[in-house]
Amino acid sequence: MIYDNIKIILNFVSQPIAIVMSEVFLRRLTPSLTPFARKMQDYRVLSIHRSINELGPMLNELRPSGLITEWLPEKTEQLLELKLNVPTIIVATDQTYSKTLSADVDDWAVGREAAESFSFTGFKSLACLGNGTPYSDQRIEGFHEIISKNNIPFSVHIETGFEDTRYSESFHHPSEAMESWLHKLPKPVGIFAVHDPLGRFLCSACTQLGLEIPTEVSVIGANNDPLVCGLTYPMLSSVSIPWDSLGEQVAAAMQKMIAGEKVSVKEPLLIQPSGVILRHSANHLAIEDPLLRRAMSFISERMQDPISIGILCSELNIPRRTLERKFKEHFKSTPWEMLCQLRVKRAKQLLAETNHSISMVAELCGYNDAERMAVVFKRLTGNAPSFFRKTLRK
Repeated sequence: MIYDNIKIILNFVSQPIAIVMSEVFLRRLTPSLTPFARKMQDYRVLSIHRSINELGPMLNELRPSGLITEWLPEKTEQLLELKLNVPTIIVATDQTYSKTLSADVDDWAVGREAAESFSFTGFKSLACLGNGTPYSDQRIEGFHEIISKNNIPFSVHIETGFEDTRYSESFHHPSEAMESWLHKLPKPVGIFAVHDPLGRFLCSACTQLGLEIPTEVSVIGANNDPLVCGLTYPMLSSVSIPWDSLGEQVAAAMQKMIAGEKVSVKEPLLIQPSGVILRHSANHLAIEDPLLRRAMSFISERMQDPISIGILCSELNIPRRTLERKFKEHFKSTPWEMLCQLRVKRAKQLLAETNHSISMVAELCGYNDAERMAVVFKRLTGNAPSFFRKTLRK
């Protein structure tokens, strides 16, 4: 178990930082916390699934110099009521507490990323599958914010009953209401499941109901958890979240707080998602029209090359007017706009997940120079590439 393997032992550090969270969230943050351990900072890990009657005495005995904990309904308030009087950071929430720093992903932005990815398709309807939690509501709001401009039928279903199910487990059956909802959705439909376990659950439900993925139902989850996405059939597409960035910022903030430096706790620390990783459950190449399928395959495979639409039409022997008309009808965009969108999505992933220079990112995304990429990037996202990276790593 990760709780046994994560003990970074520095015996001469008298007051370690207590980490009280689930194994799933600990796995996300561990790579970013390790460098701080090398700087002679010890961490002691306690499972947040212990009762407060166990956690209280253990924390009082440990006498930590700081506390990093994951937000859970009721458990968070119980931990704060222990009044440990140490610097405290709560992750996975944007709700603020007195004298406590909250840190989270921007959940509205997660929903917007999923919606923008579905905008590359010609679905007759779009939908969201939520679980009734605060972050679920925020992600659905972000999704609807984007697709509301397109006048496409939209539906939401909230499936409950996951409260006692551990994140990595998958023993759950869809309710009759959910089965009815899935059958009634106009097909093909794109569905955003607000986190990966729900996405896996949705894929399983569709298979049981005889709904083909991704031709009838296209699914995107969120968090890009490899243990969930990789063990789902078909493999789950997901909104990627730079957990390393969150971990680095949390660890850096805790170091400042322990040192007595002022850290603003009035507003939550929010990180931005880094695009959608497309896998089999939501592949934009699942298009009935063979001409569009060939065009999208060409664009996806040659995105890093300095191609033009003229080159695309010449290579595939497609009349430009025909291609543009079909793109407008199916994707509500021009071929060039589609190429720009895909390149910017790729750039966002590289900026978030690598240390490549912006010039190298531009080259890997098919731009002759960084300045040209910056113009397109800012037009589509509202920010320069350097600013986008800075917001992830500040």
